[in-house]
Amino acid sequence: MGLSRSAMPAKVQLLAVMAFALAMLFIENQIQRLEESRAKLELTIARHEVAEVEQRHSEDVGRESRARAEKDDTVVIYNRVPKTASTSFTNIAYDLCGKNGFHVLHINTTKNNPVMSLQDQVRFVRNVTSWKEMKPGFYHGHVAYLDFSKYGAAGKPMYINVVRDPIERLVSYYYFLRFGDDYRPALRRRKQGDKKTFDECVSSGGPDCAPDKLWLQIPFFCGHHPECWAAGSQWALQQAKYNLVNEYLLVGVTEELEDFVMILEAALPRFFRGALDLYRSGKKSHLRKTTDKKPPAKETIDKLQQSDIWKMENEFYEFALEQFQFARAHAVREKDGELLVLAQSFFYEKIYPKANKEKLPKEERGH
Repeated sequence: MGLSRSAMPAKVQLLAVMAFALAMLFIENQIQRLEESRAKLELTIARHEVAEVEQRHSEDVGRESRARAEKDDTVVIYNRVPKTASTSFTNIAYDLCGKNGFHVLHINTTKNNPVMSLQDQVRFVRNVTSWKEMKPGFYHGHVAYLDFSKYGAAGKPMYINVVRDPIERLVSYYYFLRFGDDYRPALRRRKQGDKKTFDECVSSGGPDCAPDKLWLQIPFFCGHHPECWAAGSQWALQQAKYNLVNEYLLVGVTEELEDFVMILEAALPRFFRGALDLYRSGKKSHLRKTTDKKPPAKETIDKLQQSDIWKMENEFYEFALEQFQFARAHAVREKDGELLVLAQSFFYEKIYPKANKEKLPKEERGH
């Protein structure tokens, strides 16, 4: 018979227990190391899988982005009226074009003439509609409105613009020609050296402040018809109103430029995503300020307001302001003293025959 445990010497028993304990510690240590190695391996595999997924997603997004860019032939034309904060707004487009993936092109006409020759009109329309490498594109320049359908163009661009109180615009332009602005202060202006104030000009009947100099916003919206540039033409006023309502996506006012930027960002995020933040926080929000501009006296304003041309230009400005305020009222809401863009308020339902919901444009699916 074997020896019983009680018969084993105490010393041997102690050694056996210690050996067993050491063996267990060794085994546990090996198990822990194996667990750590397995965890590291699993983490490495997981990271590799995530990297593969991210790479595939990045490639898919890249392909989708390129496909959208190839299909996106949107063109926006901003036929800027001089001295309406157009430079400040245009610089926002230049700041955003790289980030949002569109092209910005300045329409530079000889001597800033807003009326193109007939042959240039045809060339311009052909360029804008067929220059695929520049799409999506944002064109801007001091050019009168052009109706693309008149030239047989397959597609029409979206027009936008900004207008300003007519007397304020003329006063700003008067001092700009003499003193320039803080954008390019070293540039010599056409009337530099003439120290006569706007009040003195109006009082003496000077040509640079005559009522017919107010005639500018109406012809810019009216277009290239000769009657558009006939100061005081009722036909031009009505045509300008018609074009504003029917041919322009949005027309803002200088006095409420921030709201104009807000609505444009909501309506055309492809171009203007991030524009409002840039306008509010960027250094270029109020980039261009006319130097030495003096506000006109009440007598000066009263004298200009007696002219029929001012009455017509002011009528057009008030009309544009009314259209803009209507668009704003249906695009934003006020909360805690701030204007907020309204979310999408329509969706599709009762679609037959039954189709896969995923086939609908993402932004237009029902909620």
